[in-house]
Amino acid sequence: MKEVMKVVKKLLKYILIFIGILFLTIVVALIVDWQQTSYLKLSNHVDAKTNSYLIKNVNVIPMTQDTVLVNQMVYIKEGIIVSIGDQIEIENIQIIDGRNGFLMPGLVDMHVHVADKQELGLYLAHGITTVRNLWGMPMHLRMKKEISSEKIISPMFFTTGPMLTGPEFNSPNHLKLYSRDDAIERVKRDKARGYDFIKTYNGLTKELFEALIEQAKISEMDIVSHPSHNVPYSDYLNSQILTIEHAEDIVQQPLNYQLDTLKLNQIVEVFSLSTHTSLTPTLIAFYNIYNLIINDDILNSEEVEYMNPLIKLLDSKSQFNRWDNAKKNDPAIEKNILDQHHFHLLAIKKMHDAGVNIVCGTDAGIGITVPGLSIHQELRFYGKAGLSNYEVLKTATINPSKTHSVMGNIGSIENNKIANLILLKNNPLEDLRALENPEVVFITGRAIDQKVLHEFKTKARKRNNLIVTILRFLENKVVEK
Repeated sequence: MKEVMKVVKKLLKYILIFIGILFLTIVVALIVDWQQTSYLKLSNHVDAKTNSYLIKNVNVIPMTQDTVLVNQMVYIKEGIIVSIGDQIEIENIQIIDGRNGFLMPGLVDMHVHVADKQELGLYLAHGITTVRNLWGMPMHLRMKKEISSEKIISPMFFTTGPMLTGPEFNSPNHLKLYSRDDAIERVKRDKARGYDFIKTYNGLTKELFEALIEQAKISEMDIVSHPSHNVPYSDYLNSQILTIEHAEDIVQQPLNYQLDTLKLNQIVEVFSLSTHTSLTPTLIAFYNIYNLIINDDILNSEEVEYMNPLIKLLDSKSQFNRWDNAKKNDPAIEKNILDQHHFHLLAIKKMHDAGVNIVCGTDAGIGITVPGLSIHQELRFYGKAGLSNYEVLKTATINPSKTHSVMGNIGSIENNKIANLILLKNNPLEDLRALENPEVVFITGRAIDQKVLHEFKTKARKRNNLIVTILRFLENKVVEK
């Protein structure tokens, strides 16, 4: 018996040592991550503490119409646009010389998956002043608090709750619902926790889908939907659903993987009858399948170095393996993917021409779709689809303001709008590439210059926050169940 007790005590000792080491590792990882993201703290940016300016010598692209207001002044007071005019006289105000640049609303990415704080800096560095995160976790609720309390510099940040699916959908990243009661309680829970929207996903049964809509209406929660194959596509044109995600799901659901133009016309006609539901195409995310197929070394590319290390290790690698195997088993896969991409461009043009409100979204943060950078790739595709530069810019500025009521005060340069702006050297109405390197980004009136924006990119490249990211994803598994 004594020998057994000795073994037990020894085992307990080792267990305690292991727990202590694990605890210490977690604490050290969190401290290191806190230090590595300190560059986003508002207190570390003297210039960004001021949110009242008079911007002079600037050409304004208001996004309320296809025009440029030449040689204007813009008065921003406490983060709000107060007046725009040829001559504005304000005493005791800091002046920013626009140097004959072009001032326009900041960009909005309506479909992202934020894995860490470094990505917030990446979005700002690419002129994105509002993001809508569509895979909500506890860490995102903490981000919202830090952003709203102005502890860190960040785009305006909105987030759904967890991605909701049905009992038969097998994925570790989605939350399964089993009954109407589950669906009702989940909406109530997401509302109480502080999530902004509900995210529905593939795999939902019609019963679960309808329960979510009913409770979302009661709880006054907007829904963002990735269509389920179990629910007719037309059912998503519901007043509670503000956006339908992914042009590819038009092909994969109502068209049953057929690139059928006649059936597409029918879908476009039905979609155009809705006055409340917008389309988020995420064309770059699908096109990146093509990039995975044609480039065997893409995971070592410079772009992918800006992906979160855990996402790169698991999701990026998994997607590469999937499509590499598909290429080996089906020689036609490269052409098929490219053909479907071109069909997506056709669908976007038809939707636009029919009056559907198209909002720019990229699906950034997963696979090889890089946060920030991908919005410029996405916008170029809208241009290739046949939209004018002004129409392209609308998808990432004023069009999102027509979706959720909480976004109604962004997206244009008008009096009483939030001063989320970007100052560009050249005119994006002439060349969309002008968007890619903003001179200054204004987030709620706070000016971030190009030097700081470059620092945000540098800090996010090859970041070593693998352990912390794992911990946050494990937390999500425990809390959101």
